[in-house]
Amino acid sequence: MVTEEEVEVIGRTLVDAAQPLPARFRALFTLRNLGGRAAVDWISRAFGDGSALLKHELAYCLGQMRDEAAIPVLIRVLEDTSQEPMVRHEAGEALGAIGNPDVLDILKFYSEDPVVEVAETCHLAVRRLEWLQENKQELSTSPYLSVDPAPPSEETDVAKLRQILLDESCPLFDRYRAMFALRNLGGQAAVLALADGLRCGSALFRHEIGYVLGQMQDEACIPQLTAALRSHSESAMVRHECAEALGAIARPACLETLRAFASDEERVVRESCEVALDMYEYENSAQFQYADALCKLQA
Repeated sequence: MVTEEEVEVIGRTLVDAAQPLPARFRALFTLRNLGGRAAVDWISRAFGDGSALLKHELAYCLGQMRDEAAIPVLIRVLEDTSQEPMVRHEAGEALGAIGNPDVLDILKFYSEDPVVEVAETCHLAVRRLEWLQENKQELSTSPYLSVDPAPPSEETDVAKLRQILLDESCPLFDRYRAMFALRNLGGQAAVLALADGLRCGSALFRHEIGYVLGQMQDEACIPQLTAALRSHSESAMVRHECAEALGAIARPACLETLRAFASDEERVVRESCEVALDMYEYENSAQFQYADALCKLQA
């Protein structure tokens, strides 16, 4: 049984800007796993932080928790044009993940946002909610236990899915459905098809490719992720996701790259490498779980 006092200690670690960022991330993911109103409230309090990376992850976690208590704060973040685009985009995605159709109007409004990442995300969230309304059955559980911005396609042929994924004339929602179908199929052919997506589409699309490759943790895509992280012409939103993916894959070939870019001029890339190095250490250790703030507290 987790006490209110324990949740508060973890929450205070999350909101304390003096704490190392990896410790704050571990506190955040501990709160996500614990769930409940107090966890939602502590996560919501951190949106005033100076780290766009942390705020992006706050919104991501609130979406994954699917707690409707988070809807008001996510709407405020989406509406707040002083927030970084990657934070607003993640708030829009989280509103779609929670799955309450009451937010359709606000998502439709922001699907016309002048910031393309926000507009595309809100359009995808609208399509997800509409799909859920049209298809009354429950979405099958992701093998990665994540709430995804689009349901996987029913297609199982890797070549056909790759064709849809890379076809920029296809609706973005259909390309995302192909993306998540490839992820769920797994195997090197699917990984390499997804990695080809790092060379096309919008920054939002490429960022999602990086996220999916990180979930799969397959070393076959290390060269493509490394190339994207090394490219200073690439969007920081994409580079940061590729850094975190390399941390999750956690092979020796990832380590040198992450160390090199831990001093990148882009703050979100630097911080992502810092978090990724902590993830690398976790993946190569005997630690029981990454979200370990409660375990440390109770030890």
